[in-house]
Amino acid sequence: MAIFKQKIFWLGAAIVLIVLILFGAAMMGSVLGAKPKEVPVALVVLDRPAALPGGESLAVGEMLKEKLTSAAQLPIAWTIVGSEAEAREGLDDRRFYGALIVPADLSAGVASLASAAPRPATVTIVANEGLNAQAATVVKQGLGQAMKLAGAELSRTMLARIGAQTQQVPVAAAEALLTPFAVQEETAHAVGANNATGNAPGLLTQIMWMGSLVTALLLFFAGGGAVKAGSRRLSATAWQPVAGVVFVGLAAAFLVWTASAWYGMELAQASQTWLFLWLAGATFYMIQSALLNWAGMPAMAILVLLMFFSMPMLNMAPEFLSQTAHDWIYAWTPLRFAAGGLREVMYFGGLDAASSNAVVLWSIGGGFLLLLVAAGLKPAKRLTNARASAELAS
Repeated sequence: MAIFKQKIFWLGAAIVLIVLILFGAAMMGSVLGAKPKEVPVALVVLDRPAALPGGESLAVGEMLKEKLTSAAQLPIAWTIVGSEAEAREGLDDRRFYGALIVPADLSAGVASLASAAPRPATVTIVANEGLNAQAATVVKQGLGQAMKLAGAELSRTMLARIGAQTQQVPVAAAEALLTPFAVQEETAHAVGANNATGNAPGLLTQIMWMGSLVTALLLFFAGGGAVKAGSRRLSATAWQPVAGVVFVGLAAAFLVWTASAWYGMELAQASQTWLFLWLAGATFYMIQSALLNWAGMPAMAILVLLMFFSMPMLNMAPEFLSQTAHDWIYAWTPLRFAAGGLREVMYFGGLDAASSNAVVLWSIGGGFLLLLVAAGLKPAKRLTNARASAELAS
């Protein structure tokens, strides 16, 4: 029982508890409570009302619009746009995770169900996979289910109208009543083969963070060794960002090559992916190296926690996160700007699409570069009297 009297026993128990709390919050806190809410989707209603045989007007598009926009169970924030071109432009600009396009002949197609030659129209569901595969799946499933319910309701309505007029329904009309309109699913900005279902940008960001961290550690130790060997601290520190940027650029190139050559990742913009990954890695390196040069090895705790708190969010749409996780971590972590920029480069046309995230990374990297160079101006630690005497004696 003597072991329970040792301070290290209780200190170790407290440390284990703290580690479990911290890493549990990092790995599970932002993910387990995540659920889609107010996912931006464009709604295009081009439908024109059609006249029924009895003289009534049928406006299916307006009916769908009213039902969809008032459906509280759908985790969607609708934006009404005037044309299909405008909706697709919003998909390209990363403003919408999807779009529902109601064609101009929807009402006419439903009205034709009462005839011997029905002509059902086609409603199009577009999922913006490149923006976020998880959110795109929510859009496809949610809108697909909504269209099934709307189709079933239209079938009942039209069957009642036809039944009130005649007891005989043409075979073609009876078959068409089962599906009063067709639903076509379309994918915008597809992620390509072996892209981890659209999670490749997050994976590359995590690997690049680790590669930059190893580089920062090695050059930090090399700089310390140079100072001990007689080099000036400012000179030893100033060379760290130069060597670090070169190392990180080579590491980014190797990472892109292995992802494509070894693992078959389809990269439509391989060279531009490398350039942006280089920028992200250089920014990571400046953050890591500056903290190491100012705080020493205790900075590793900050860097490791930053990585673990950021990792679960890199492949999640911000609309899925809790308000706390969004405001306290997602809003500022540099890893999400890297992952977001890589997503834009890989799936939305290259570096031009990632300009806003690139500017943020340049700004962060530049600020920490100044801090890193300033670390070289720190006064050296004073030697203790005993150590100073020993060095003078030698």
